[in-house]
This record gives sequence, C-alpha cells and structure tokens, in this order.
Amino acid sequence: MFGRERLEAKTLDQVRAMRAPGLVVGECLAMLRDAAQPGVTTLELDTLAERFIRDHGGRPSFAEVPGYRHTLCTSVNEEIVHGIPGARALAEGDLLSIDCGAIVDGWHGDAAISLIVGGREAGRPEDLQLMDATEESLWAGIAALRVGRDLFDVGAAIEKSILASGKTHDRVFGIVEDYVGHGIGREMHMSPNVPNYAVRGKGPTVKNAATVAIEPMVTLGDEANETLADQWTVVTRDRMRACHWEHTVACHDGGIWVLTALDGGAARLGTAYAPLA
Repeated sequence: MFGRERLEAKTLDQVRAMRAPGLVVGECLAMLRDAAQPGVTTLELDTLAERFIRDHGGRPSFAEVPGYRHTLCTSVNEEIVHGIPGARALAEGDLLSIDCGAIVDGWHGDAAISLIVGGREAGRPEDLQLMDATEESLWAGIAALRVGRDLFDVGAAIEKSILASGKTHDRVFGIVEDYVGHGIGREMHMSPNVPNYAVRGKGPTVKNAATVAIEPMVTLGDEANETLADQWTVVTRDRMRACHWEHTVACHDGGIWVLTALDGGAARLGTAYAPLA
C-alpha cells in the first residue's frame, strides 16, 4: 500500500526554522483548550485561532488547502477528523478534537489535541480511556522514531500501545487506517505517509534531520468510517466516539525534538529529548 516512499532529510538549520510554526500551533492549541467551554461554537474557536496565528506572524495553513476555508478542523464526538467549524455549540461532556496548522516563513507546523468540554470531570469514563489511550499511543510512536531505523516502527509502536491500553481497560479500540500521518516541511502534506498501525514490509529509513507529523486516530467502536455530505467531515459508521492527537516531530542524530509541543517533548521523552540550540 505504501511502497518505499522517500523521507526527505533537512538541514539542522531548516529544522530549527520549523520550531517557529510549531510553537505558534502549540500555543494556539493551548489557548483553544481554555476557550473550548460549553456554549462556545466551533466557528468561534476557528475565529480565535485565525486571529492568534496571524497576530503571531503566521498564516493558517488549512485555509490554503483547495476547497477548505477554515483555520481549524473541529471534530466532535463521532467525528474522527476534518470536522468543519460552524454554528454548533459545544456541550458539556463532548469529546472535541482540534486540528491546527500554521505557516511561518514558509515552514509548516501541524498538531491536534483532544479534550472533554467542561473538563475531565465532565467526561464519560470510556471517553477518558479513549482520549488517554490515543495520546499515550502518540508518544509511543514519537519515541519509536530514530535515525537509521524504519519509519514503520512508528506505526507498530502506536498499535502496540493501543492494544495494551485496550487490554488494561478490557475493551477493543479501533485504529483508523484510512487516514495517516505524513511528512512535513515547506508543504503541510509531504511524502511519506506515516501509518498509525503495524505494516508488513520495510518502509523508508529515517534520516538525520527528518520531520514528520504523527497522528493516531482511534475509536471506541469499529474503525470503519464514512465522509458526510459536506465532503470533509469523517465520522464513525457506528457513530461511536473517536479521538485524534498529533504532533510535528523532528528526528536527528542527537534524538527527538517535538516541534509543536511547548516543552519540545521534554516531559515525555526522557533521554531521547534533544532540542537543537
């Protein structure tokens, strides 16, 4: 399915340049986490995000995708990805995924978070399990990224993490296979695809100063999905809830730098954390 796509290597200075859009995205998502309260519409969140990105010297990258005009994708409950901001008011207990992208000086950053509207105390136990399992799998995938190793190790680590979480909670989570991560740099979506699950065969070898967006999408029920009539919003067919987390990640000979994490990944990566000065 994926073949032997090429994983572009950058210079270390180019990786350093990608920290600027990464921070804009990370800071924007932190602001939106606080703003996503009951009664707020997803379009209001989109307006806040556009203003934030432009005020911080960037451009919203999603708005430059042909046919799409918003800054965010806001996916609620059974929506997996690509939810269009609109008049929908958020309700306490909703599971909301926010995907955000920005361009600064020609470089892209791309990340997504998930949250419970009204705080964790408002969430159903199964939604909290799903959200935490998906985030944990993201960091497992990031930690598997190493120079000289197979890029497909990322998906294998994500799947292993999801299976372990399912065993812990005595449930079977669905791993969405129709949408995957990707290379990133001067364009938001670049080769190669980065699957969120184990893939047979050998993938691209990770090179020094490679950058990818890793983004597991996981469901409470079956991972089967469909696109709504708006031609963007992807939902679970069984209408069970879904979750999405994403980071833009740089891998170099010294280790890993999570470009869209405010701390660069320091709290989660341990000795693998290696920012470029």
